[in-house]
Amino acid sequence: MRRDVVLDRVGVTKTTLYDWIAAGNFPPSIPLGGGSVGFLESHVEIWMAWRFECAKNAA
Repeated sequence: MRRDVVLDRVGVTKTTLYDWIAAGNFPPSIPLGGGSVGFLESHVEIWMAWRFECAKNAA
């Protein structure tokens, strides 16, 4: 998935996404060449499910 798709799906800014990656709280990006990056869709979906479970259990 390209970064802009991830940002739309997760609903955060680019700064927040990269802060999460730097802190180890989001799957790392994969270099695609030419300065472009992508993310594995399966990793993003697993992360989203994990976040949902954490929020559900915290309530």
